[in-house]
Amino acid sequence: MTPLERRSTQSLAFIFALRMLGLFLVLPVFALEARKYPGGDDPALVGLAMGAYGLTQGVLQIPFGMASDRFGRKPVIIAGLLLFALGSFVAAAAGSLHGLILGRSLQGAGAISAAVTALLADQTRDEVRTKAMALIGASIGLMFAVSLVLAPVLTAHLGLSGLLALIGVLALLGVATVVWLVPHAPPLPAQKRQGSLMEVLRFSPLRRLDFGVFVLHAVQLSMWMAVPALLVQAGLDKALHWQVYLPAVLASFFLMGGTLFPLERRGHLKPVFLAAIALVGLVQVGLWWVCDREPGLWTLGLLLFAFFCGFNVLEASQPSLASRIAPAHLRGTALGVYNTLQSLGLFTGGAVGGVLTRSVGPHGLFLVGSLAMAAWLAVAWPMSTPGRGAAGEPAAADSIISP
Repeated sequence: MTPLERRSTQSLAFIFALRMLGLFLVLPVFALEARKYPGGDDPALVGLAMGAYGLTQGVLQIPFGMASDRFGRKPVIIAGLLLFALGSFVAAAAGSLHGLILGRSLQGAGAISAAVTALLADQTRDEVRTKAMALIGASIGLMFAVSLVLAPVLTAHLGLSGLLALIGVLALLGVATVVWLVPHAPPLPAQKRQGSLMEVLRFSPLRRLDFGVFVLHAVQLSMWMAVPALLVQAGLDKALHWQVYLPAVLASFFLMGGTLFPLERRGHLKPVFLAAIALVGLVQVGLWWVCDREPGLWTLGLLLFAFFCGFNVLEASQPSLASRIAPAHLRGTALGVYNTLQSLGLFTGGAVGGVLTRSVGPHGLFLVGSLAMAAWLAVAWPMSTPGRGAAGEPAAADSIISP
């Protein structure tokens, strides 16, 4: 990477890390702490308060992405972070679940993922973009692992309201990072400032990636409807689950760095991409096989390590491919659609995963996950990776997808 690419990647990864740490910190404690509020005895309201963020985020990803194509990346990112901070402070001041729902909805309204990813794509060359996306993915994975350790400790000292206020402060720190550390992106030509949503939706290579990110995150979230119970069944107290998650996440980062980037430089991104899809599918098959056989911690740990290996490769390569496929003037719009499907996948994984766990148990849940990954592998199989054009230039369609 050039010095400018390193600065852009590090600063934008830091913004993602601050924002995702804020989101992840509430996950392990929200359901328990929300019960202390008036109305907290209603599971439907608690679930709505927890999920309101994902709903508004999913709805607004495309508008924010399109706005970044029209008005510039940095103004949209700053506006989104300010909305996220406002929502955090509203939630911190809430005295009821309805106030929490309002605050969480405002948090989600700051849907900046597409704008941040588009800015990173604007400022990196094709040949280093997967590495840049991987660093952002690594920051997200690391924040997830860190949140599992910090959330109970911070909540014990600050309570849920204090934790939400701290999340607001982290968002404001993100604003300062955008203003003073993130490099300025060169403006797009005036005639190419506004992207067309229909042009993006008609582009079949992007639709394949959108389908993939939906399936990946639906399967990923549905897993956590059953995996924690399996770990408890294996003898690990729920407060100590991070002792399995954290080593699995960190070890997968090292393996990804030693395989994905060298193989991509040698032109082997497609086999790695397809192998990662297959690996996540095989993990679902493995969980389906062992879930009724009282698996031990080593078995579950190895399966989770394999899952994170595949997941992190896909998390790094998919947005990189989307940014390289999309024309520069449509990049924010394309990534807005991509991130919308990602949010809808998370919502679907939680909703459908809960229904499946209740109706058919973990055995049926992992079987459906296996079938979903097999469907994605079939959809992705004909793909070809895009050529390495100049930064900001779209790859030719025939270099992206096979006839």
